[in-house]
Amino acid sequence: MLEIVYQDEYLIAINKPHGLLVHRSKIADDATEFALQMLRDQVGCHVNPTHRLDRKTGGVLLFAFDKETEIAMQKQFQESLVDKNYLAIVRGYAPLEMEIDYPLAKENGTLQEAQTSFVTLQQSEIPLEIGKHPTSRYSFVKANPKTGRMHQLRKHFAHIFHPIIGDRPHGCNKQNRYFKEHLQMNTMMLHALDLTFIHPVTEEEITIKANVQDEFKRMMTLMNFSI
Repeated sequence: MLEIVYQDEYLIAINKPHGLLVHRSKIADDATEFALQMLRDQVGCHVNPTHRLDRKTGGVLLFAFDKETEIAMQKQFQESLVDKNYLAIVRGYAPLEMEIDYPLAKENGTLQEAQTSFVTLQQSEIPLEIGKHPTSRYSFVKANPKTGRMHQLRKHFAHIFHPIIGDRPHGCNKQNRYFKEHLQMNTMMLHALDLTFIHPVTEEEITIKANVQDEFKRMMTLMNFSI
């Protein structure tokens, strides 16, 4: 059963597990379960996602019950009217706070502006010998993407040399290999913490929050991080 974190007659949100695809995709033909179909079966009616989360990202995923609400919410996401916060565990001691303004390329090579702000909540040095050092340093960060580009947070943290742990394409191969082989961690340390937006029907301000999941908590405990 998916964890439902918000529901009214127009919208429903889940705490998407890490590793679960939002919907069927040709680039992930190994998957047999999808959030869209699972939620439809669970609530017994039609739903459609209003935005996307990467397969390995957990957290708040918002669906609409009808087409009009879906389109209205998609428009808010496209126009950066939805305030989004994420939690991530990244390699190294990240700056205490930072604004990243770094354009990202679309699949056709066209550059799009992309901005992310983040604050470092906690830092930790623990006795993991990865490479030539006897200890490893990590940061627990809260990130607020101002734009909504594909893999924006993953690419932005890699750009400033503090890649997200478990991010295969953009991250640190040494770190990812160690976490997989020695700590049996097969996901990515990125969690969609909350969404704040104006409800397209009631016009109320809505904030939806999702707690971090077990694997994320396990890594937080390992690194002496807490919320």
